[in-house]
Amino acid sequence: MLKDPVIATMIILILVVAGEVISIKTKARIPMLAVALFGYLVLIWVGVFPEDLMSNSTLATLGGLMFAPLIVHMGTLIPFKIIKQQYKSVIIALIGVSISTITILLVVTPIFSYPIAASGTGTISGGVIAFLITSDKLRELGMASIVTIPAVILGLQTLVGLPLATFFLRRYAKKLVENPEYVQQMAVSHSSILEHAATTESGNKQKRNWLPERYATQPILLFQLFIGGSLAVLLNHLTGINYALWALIIGLVGTGVGFYRENMLEKSNSFGIVMLAIVFAVIASMNGVTFEMLVEYFPAVLTILAIGAVGIILGGLIGSKLVKWDINKGIPVALTAMFGFPGDYIICEEVSRSIGRTKEEEEYIFNEILSPMLVGGFTTVTTASIFIAGIVMSTL
Repeated sequence: MLKDPVIATMIILILVVAGEVISIKTKARIPMLAVALFGYLVLIWVGVFPEDLMSNSTLATLGGLMFAPLIVHMGTLIPFKIIKQQYKSVIIALIGVSISTITILLVVTPIFSYPIAASGTGTISGGVIAFLITSDKLRELGMASIVTIPAVILGLQTLVGLPLATFFLRRYAKKLVENPEYVQQMAVSHSSILEHAATTESGNKQKRNWLPERYATQPILLFQLFIGGSLAVLLNHLTGINYALWALIIGLVGTGVGFYRENMLEKSNSFGIVMLAIVFAVIASMNGVTFEMLVEYFPAVLTILAIGAVGIILGGLIGSKLVKWDINKGIPVALTAMFGFPGDYIICEEVSRSIGRTKEEEEYIFNEILSPMLVGGFTTVTTASIFIAGIVMSTL
């Protein structure tokens, strides 16, 4: 019965829904994704969920398939003008992962050894690509047993990073709505957003969009995203530069020249199911973490996670002071290194929903925190972590 894709998907959805309810009840103090990840992990360990449950649900496969098109979509979500304005997010994110790497190497090496410390640096400041670079190098050097450490960190770092980022983002969102000048700021901002949207949409229809309005149907809009995603994957093979970076660039440039419309997945009415599929794909990444692995390397993993998180927060604090940002806005940007996309997008939704008292307030908070969080995530997970993993592992 559990091998049926519909039933398997429904069971995993129970976890996601439980996480959503808990997030709403706690006003995003406990993120949905953290609940779903931890719940899945525990239920696999105790035998309630069979190990092949996620593979039986084909939604995770869709999530993996949609990563490149979804990142192209993210490029259509944030205008290039805003990306240029978010250089401060890039600075904070880079300082965060740099200090995290240095603190891990300095503190963990005397306790456990340099190879163990090095094995955790790339993964904690990034994701799957950094893990692959690390694990390949360890196997090449005959240190295959240590691969467990970055594997466990990859599975658990989200559970550390998401609640920390949510805590600081909630504090920042509360400051926004409690500011005496907030109502006026929100009204002006909302008016500007609507005016910009109307002007942009009008300009798109008359001048910029390559695709006539009558052809902007759901299948055609999705086809455009897959064109960009496929091109990103092709460029990845040709250049060795990760496809996620290419996908983001393609989305940005494509929107700028009029090939893409703003917010492509929303316009194709596909965003909800795609985001759910991505969440399933992220949960599926927990499959490689066993209880025995966690017990054997728990002291090293716990130390690396703790030292890494402290280093990232310290870097976020220093970076925020340097660029003159509120630390409650800057530290979460640095913490995106521990979860990246889609976690950065999801917690922006959860925080704005929990703190905003009206739809206008939710939109204002969301627009304020989304751009720096997404840019921070792309800086750390997509780019910086790959360089860090490559450089540190080459020293072994």
